[in-house]
Amino acid sequence: MANAKTIKFGRRIELAFEYEVIFTSDAFNPDNPAIFSLFESILGPDIDAPQRALFAVEEELLDYIPDLLRMIEKYADTNLGVLLYSYSLELMHGGENSKRMGALPGLLESFSGALLDRHSIVVIIGGGAFLDAVGFAASLVHRGLRQVRVPTTVLAQCDSGVGVKTGINMFGKKNYIGTFAPPVAVINDFDFLDTLELRDWLAGIPEAFKVAMIKDADFFQWLVDVAPRLAKRDRPAMEELVRRCAIIHLDHIANSGDPFETGSARPLDFGHWLAHKLEMDSYGKIRHGEAVAIGLLVDTLYAIEKGLLEKKVFDDLKSAFQILGLPLDCPELNPDAGFIAVALEDFREHLGGELHVTLPNGLGNKVEHTTMDIPLLRKIIAGMKS
Repeated sequence: MANAKTIKFGRRIELAFEYEVIFTSDAFNPDNPAIFSLFESILGPDIDAPQRALFAVEEELLDYIPDLLRMIEKYADTNLGVLLYSYSLELMHGGENSKRMGALPGLLESFSGALLDRHSIVVIIGGGAFLDAVGFAASLVHRGLRQVRVPTTVLAQCDSGVGVKTGINMFGKKNYIGTFAPPVAVINDFDFLDTLELRDWLAGIPEAFKVAMIKDADFFQWLVDVAPRLAKRDRPAMEELVRRCAIIHLDHIANSGDPFETGSARPLDFGHWLAHKLEMDSYGKIRHGEAVAIGLLVDTLYAIEKGLLEKKVFDDLKSAFQILGLPLDCPELNPDAGFIAVALEDFREHLGGELHVTLPNGLGNKVEHTTMDIPLLRKIIAGMKS
């Protein structure tokens, strides 16, 4: 043993991911070249060997677009023999209930039944929770199927749908199980926004405020100014919101230096340490964006108390949320120290390593806090509930 030698080898492996976010309308019209051109780009040199595709569709969409499956079939039929060897359609339930481990076997069985391989394409059409769940399942099959995301909600189009993460909930924890699985493309079809109930139309807006407050002061002021238009379902205003917010998210992922979150800081989770707790404690009754709205209000007040922001920012934020009819409180919001400590610890565990809470440091800038003043948070939350 005294003469034993240790030999160590090391190699650097670099991976590059590139994907487009396409903004369009009426994406499944055969005269719209967006998806057709996208498939050509994805298949690349394999264009002479058509591939299989599976279109995973959130079933609840049919309540608003009864002809959606027929539209997809008509579009896919134009590509048979050219880009697609075959295709299949799968209707699946969406919403937070789809993000259960119990739903996973059915998703995997669908992929197996469609005979998909690693050259196949999975087109996922639905809201953020649906994209998370189906994307997670697709990332497991053959160690990763190629995913094209078609987000159908405001929140998914401007935020989660353009990111690189998938996930499902377990043990009362948000996205406890998940993978990093960059899509090969994202198609934001604005026509889907017209299918949303007012509550879901509004619930995606806080994510835009989130990125604006830490990255773009001009965008924040624009959001405050157009809040009355957004409250009245002004489609051009919402399209502008989605474009600006999605581009900020994509730029962050591409340029942050940590796209797969190997560190402990996640700036795009500003306002989320509390939001995740509220969501899980409400068993999904609170929409993600609604929980984020409350989380933003709490963290904004905290930043003001710490001398990082002017009070006018909170006043503008609260006023915009009131105009939009977003919740400023909920039964799950609790000033108890134990509730706050658990929420912060769950967030730290999810991030890994030392606690990092992103806060605005002047509008449009950010700072990371590794400790949080729980007595101050108790005071802030108690004040919001009074």
